[in-house]
This record gives sequence, structure tokens and C-alpha cells, in this order.
Amino acid sequence: MTVVVNLLRFKLMIFSIVMLFIARDVQGNNLPSFEDGHRMWLRYETVKNIELLEQYKSRFASVVLNDNSGTMSAIKKELKIGLKGLLSIAPQFRRTIDRDGAILISTPESPALKTSLKKVLIKELKSVGNEGFILQKRSVNGYDTTIISANTDIGLLYGTFHLLRLMQTGKSLSRLNIKEFPEVQLRVANHWDNIDRSVERGYAGLSLWDWKTLPNYKDPRYTDYARLSSSVGINGVVINNVNANAEFITSRYLDRIATLANIFRPYGIKIYLSINFNSPQLLGNLNTADPLDEDVREWWRSKVQEIYNKIPDMGGFLVKADSEGQPGPNTYGRTHSDGANLLADALKPHGGIVMWRAFVYGEKQEDRIREAYDEFVPLDGEFNDNVILQVKKGPLDFMPMEPFSPLFGAMPNTNTMIEFQVTQEYLGNANHLLYKGKMYNKILMSDTYAHGKGTLVGDIISGKIFKYNLTGMAGVINPGTARNWTGHPFVQSSWYAFGRLAWNYQLDPDKIAREWIQMTFSNEEKVVEKIQKIMSISSEAAVNYREPLGLTHIGTGSHYGPAPWSKRSQIFHHADEVGIGFNRSTSGSSAVSQYHEPLASEFNNLSTIPEELLLWFHHVRWDYTMKSGNSLWEELVNHYHVGVNQVREMQELWDFLENEIDTERFNHVKSLLEIQERDAVRWRDACLLYFQSFSRKEIPKRYEQPKHSLQYYKSLKE
Repeated sequence: MTVVVNLLRFKLMIFSIVMLFIARDVQGNNLPSFEDGHRMWLRYETVKNIELLEQYKSRFASVVLNDNSGTMSAIKKELKIGLKGLLSIAPQFRRTIDRDGAILISTPESPALKTSLKKVLIKELKSVGNEGFILQKRSVNGYDTTIISANTDIGLLYGTFHLLRLMQTGKSLSRLNIKEFPEVQLRVANHWDNIDRSVERGYAGLSLWDWKTLPNYKDPRYTDYARLSSSVGINGVVINNVNANAEFITSRYLDRIATLANIFRPYGIKIYLSINFNSPQLLGNLNTADPLDEDVREWWRSKVQEIYNKIPDMGGFLVKADSEGQPGPNTYGRTHSDGANLLADALKPHGGIVMWRAFVYGEKQEDRIREAYDEFVPLDGEFNDNVILQVKKGPLDFMPMEPFSPLFGAMPNTNTMIEFQVTQEYLGNANHLLYKGKMYNKILMSDTYAHGKGTLVGDIISGKIFKYNLTGMAGVINPGTARNWTGHPFVQSSWYAFGRLAWNYQLDPDKIAREWIQMTFSNEEKVVEKIQKIMSISSEAAVNYREPLGLTHIGTGSHYGPAPWSKRSQIFHHADEVGIGFNRSTSGSSAVSQYHEPLASEFNNLSTIPEELLLWFHHVRWDYTMKSGNSLWEELVNHYHVGVNQVREMQELWDFLENEIDTERFNHVKSLLEIQERDAVRWRDACLLYFQSFSRKEIPKRYEQPKHSLQYYKSLKE
């Protein structure tokens, strides 16, 4: 009996230890130093620099705030978590400033401020809007004080997160004078989550939203998600898939969604819903969903009222219509503006908006990338002012490399926002290390010439060029129940970069990467340097070993491995005995004509087009001489081999980090890099062997030769 009891005690002890490891959470509890990635960039690890530690502590002699709202309570909670982790102190919260070194977190109405200072702050805050903040050192009532001031509580929350970010990244607080405000209004995370908790293009477990336990059980991860999102300025979340199930807007789910809205609200995050355009038929027993039918219009008015009765501050709808089998107004001979305006009219009395996706294409289109431009530009000016067109960053999809969508700059009278993807649909899913910050930056800083030289995509979507009354940036995030949220630890970096760039599209992606590393891994310079180099290499490598020189869409149906031999891929690369690439010049589909001059002419000319887009716009001979002096075939071979070598360089850099970061994440990423190197070799060899069957040219002996036959690679299905 004693043996049995002791065995049970031993098992309970082991179980307790394991659960402690698993339970290490984003809220900063003092649990064992097991790193599972759950805290992401809100780790709040103890400051190791003694000088900075003392400086920080001196700034937090007390914290003055009024926790008289849900948001102010969230600020208080965040400071408790952050300061406990960073400084090992419990902050002293007070109502008034009575000593040097206080932190004052307040709108100008604070009773702790003298009238003269209130007037100064009111004037300074005029330029930051409802979400911006000022962070500075001032003398308040004769005391040396650090002030976080804003026009709203949400602004104060963003300011608090920014102050904690400065401390996490080792910045001095001695000369604070920071003014921040978001460049776009809508900074929205799109989730492609389904009712059955599957996630389309999700690679990190089940959906975060557990519909079977909501609304009764409020999983702490919901609050964790809100904190993480708000910390980078995300202010909206579309909780369900754009391939929408109509059931999401039924009473069965609205109470559950309202619970999520209540959790998100203190963090400045609004709920949006993807809707099925045919809902009046599917749910209302109508025989049509025609947007001009009065019964349909009345059905939507009633449904929207029902939703707002449950969620008074619901942000609005996201709609995918007339694309990939999704229903839309075209079914009834109506336009996209007819469909969007139907919903906009129903939402407007409640302050809601419509985000209408411009991702459309038909099976019979000669060149799929032309379709969105051809379909939407004639409708410019016909959309209501509470409609915003959500345009993917490129004209095709979320490809590793493509030009910016020509819709940016083509619709001066239609609110337009940009859509990026964080989840790595075409980029190795959760198996490949990739930092997308540079990819986002490349698109945002592209010159459209829509209003002369220097008309950047970022300028357009921020409303600086055409004075849009709605502006925004969306990111398809797709986190899941995996403890680290994203599957691959480095997918977190793209989530972080999306939020930071949505706040300010002009931020340097390398500096964003450095911030993320310091907050997520370490402030040690040797660690930061190595990881930053890996992240810098990663985006170029991803293009090189997959689809270099403007090749695109040559993957499998799962979008994971290579399949240039598939019928769908052949439509995009057009490889033959003469050459390779899609002729979109004026002698082909003329997609170049959708861009403003001088880009149209630049893209149309073989001698002036950027070589990274060469095969996107041109069908080029195998023996064409590139700028390097190589033939096109030799250049293609070189890019594929460079991509593999870049992954191997990433492996070598990562190996230097053994014993410099936590064992758990080191081993996890090391294993994933081995998978990535294997996959990169597969992409390289499969593509080159297939294209070689057309070029009839050898892979030069100086390069690593394929280990398997083309038939072998064709047999691999994933």
C-alpha cells in the first residue's frame, strides 16, 4: 500500500511540475523559466543593465491614475504585470502627485494638474486624435514627473504600452518627449476561423474561439490575445472566415460573440463579422439576396439592429463576394457597389462600416491579375462613405514576390485599405522561418506615381493623397491554440511588424525587427545581432528558393511544396521551349497598362523592368542576357541555389545562439530550420528539373546537383 501511495505522490509531483511549465503565461506570473512562447513580446523579463534598472525604478516612485473605466483598470493591471517582471517591484498607485519620480497617466481633465498645465496639454494633444498620446517629462506641482497624456483612455493605454516597450528594449527615460498617433484608422486583424474551430490557412492548432464553452467560460487566452493585439495598436478583429458561414450572425452565436466583445472593449478592440451575402436566403427564408430588393434591404436592417442590440459598438462587416464560389451581387446582375451599399445603409445608423474585399477573379479570365482593377475602377465614386475597399497587397494573392496592386492610386473617390497576410500560406506554413516586415515595407513604400512622383502606397491608404474619410490596414493573422499562438516562433515577428506598421507605415522594418527580438528573446547585443541577420536574410531567401525573378503560383494545392508541372501553375509561368514567364506587356494581356506612368513603360520594357519582376510581366527567352551577364537560365539556377545557401546561413547563425537563449525555443527553431533547408532543396531541385525539361540546358557543374529525378519530386504531394 505504501508503495502505491508513494507512486501516486510521485506521479502527482511530476504532473504538478509539468503543469507549472505549461501554465507559464502572458500575464507575467513568476513560474519556472520554461519558454513556450506564450508571452510573445510581452515577456517583461528583468532588466539586467543596473544603471537602467535604477533609472527606471526612480521613475516609478508612484503611479497616479484613476482606474474609473475598464481601460484604466487594464492599464493598472498591465503596469502591475510589467513592473513586477521588469523591475521586480509592485507599483504604488496614488490619486495625487506627492513626490519626485511619479508617473502620471491621465487625460488633461485630471485633478492632479494645474489649470496652466491642462491648457498646455490640451493644445499639444489636438494633433494626436482619439488614439494618440504624448509621453514626456514635466514638472507637475513642483515635482519631477513622467506624464502619459492623451485625449482618451485608449490613447493612455497605447502610451502605457509604449512606455513599457521603451523599458523592454533598454531605452533611457531621462529625456522623454514623444508624440505618437496612428497613421490609419482601422488596424484590423482578420481571422479565417470557422464554426467547427478549424482555421483556413491556419497552422497553429484550432481556432482561439471555443464556441462550445462561450459565453459561460471566458478563457484567459481571450484577454491575453487582447493585450498582445492592443500593445501594437490593433483596434479591430474580424473573428470569422471571409468564406463565411451565415450561422455566425444568428442569435445562437451573437451572445457568445458579445462576450468576446466585452473582453476586447477595454483594450480598444472592436469586433467585426464576416458575413455571407446570401444570408437573407439562408437564414430569412427569402427567395433572393438581390441588394436592390426591398425585402432583402429590410431583412438586413432588422438583422443589423439585432446584432447591435447585443454588441452596441460592433465595428461592422467584412465581405468576400463573387469570388472563389462565394455569393455576391453579380448573381443578380448587380454591381459590387450595389452589394456594399446595401449593407452600408443598414449599418450607418449604428456607426458601422463595410470592408468590401476586392479579391475577385473568374475562371475564364485570360489574366487573373487584371480582374480586380477591371471590375472595380469603373465603380469609383459609387460606394457609400462608410464603405472601404479592402485590397490585397498585390494583384494576385499573398505571393512571395509581386508588384503592388494597381488599385492603389486608381480609385481616388473610394476609401481603400490594404490587406496583408501574417499567416504563411505560401511561405512554408508554420515550418519556415520568415520575417515579413520587409515585405510589408516594400509594398507600403512603393511609388505608385498616382499623383506624381513620391505617391507611396502608404500615403494613399493613409488618406494623405485622396483624403479618404476611412483608412485602414488589415492583416490575416490566424493564430490558434498552440501555446506560442503561431506555430513557428518567428511568425510572431510578422504579427508584431504588421501592428507596428499599421500604426506607422513609415517605421523602419529593421528597427521593428530589433524591437521584437529585444522583447521576445534578449537585449544582449550578440543575440540581437545574430537573430536580426537571420530575419534580414529570411524574406529574400523565401523568394529565391521558391519563385525568383517574378515567377509565381507554382506550388501544390496546399500551397506548401512545389508543383510547377500542375495545370494551375502552368497558367502562371508559361514555360515552353522558347522561354518562361507571363507576357503582361502591351503585346500580351497588357496588365502593365493598369499602372501609372512612368511605371507602365518601365514594366513594359525588358531593359528597364526590375529583374525581380521580370517573369511576372514578360515571357523571356532562356538565353536572354541578364544584367549580371548570365543567361536567364543561368540566373534562374543561381537564384534557386542562393536561396538554399541563405537558409543554410540562417542555420549557421542560429547555431551560434545555443546557450545564449532558452533551450526550448533554440531546439524548436533549430529543428524547423532543418525542415526548411530540406524543403528549400526540394523547391530548388523540383523547379529546376522541371524547367530544364523545356530549356534543355544543363545545371552548371559548379552548382549542387539534384539528388533525385523529376519523377520523384512529382510523387511528393504535400
